[in-house]
Amino acid sequence: MKRKLLLIILDGVPLRNFRRLFGNLEGWVQSGEAQTWTVRAVLPSISASCYASIHTGVTPQVHGCTGNGNVFRLKEEDVFSAVRKSGGVTGAVAHSFWSEFFNRHPFDYVRDIEYDEPESETINHGRFHTMTGYGLINQMTPSDVDLFGTLTNLCARFGLDYGMLHTCTLDSMGHRFFHDCQEMDHACFVMDEMLAPFIPRWRAMGYEVIVTADHGQDERGHHGGKSDLQQLSAMYYFGDGVGPTAGSEIDQLQIAPTILSRMGARIPAGMKGHVFLK
Repeated sequence: MKRKLLLIILDGVPLRNFRRLFGNLEGWVQSGEAQTWTVRAVLPSISASCYASIHTGVTPQVHGCTGNGNVFRLKEEDVFSAVRKSGGVTGAVAHSFWSEFFNRHPFDYVRDIEYDEPESETINHGRFHTMTGYGLINQMTPSDVDLFGTLTNLCARFGLDYGMLHTCTLDSMGHRFFHDCQEMDHACFVMDEMLAPFIPRWRAMGYEVIVTADHGQDERGHHGGKSDLQQLSAMYYFGDGVGPTAGSEIDQLQIAPTILSRMGARIPAGMKGHVFLK
């Protein structure tokens, strides 16, 4: 592969929370070590639909995932499969929806919770969680530092060329507490603090790093619709590529072809989004 890359998806972080509350990420932008842009999610701006679009580069109206209750094995080519076709090794640490979309459906709690499949055409090394029993009181989310550590372990053990991490913590907190509150401020602060030590470590391992969210959330902790609070989030990029002017708006469908372009993999014909990193 031309380059190695990690995509970190923090579920449900509106643009304003990234800009106000992620002091480490914004500090790297200020020091010139990272570039940042605004990202507009697809519609519906619901989690599963966005997951599918981020990796296939097509809209929900094309791939067919209309929401969290409609998860299935996608038929479109995706980032994982494109990297594999180019000879790369892939890994994912994420919610089980990702395994169902890009590996096997339905999700098997024993077979699919953790697997190492060197011959897989999509995800070679998977570590997944289901959040079964999720509710407002018990959110069933793993510690994010454990997830970051797990991804780093996979990179070191298996030499991942492409790794993807997804965490639902902030999305779950937003649904429970909404966004104008001390609890949400603190949750964002903790996420920023836990993520920060891993970014220089990943860079030292030879990875370009993208940190973003799948969608935002509005003042009532809702997303799925068309308002800017629900659709807009941020992206932070650590690498040698040159992107658009700081703060420019990127369409979520541009993420997949841009990742593949950076890695030197073939971009599937169905991915029509413009590559935004040169």
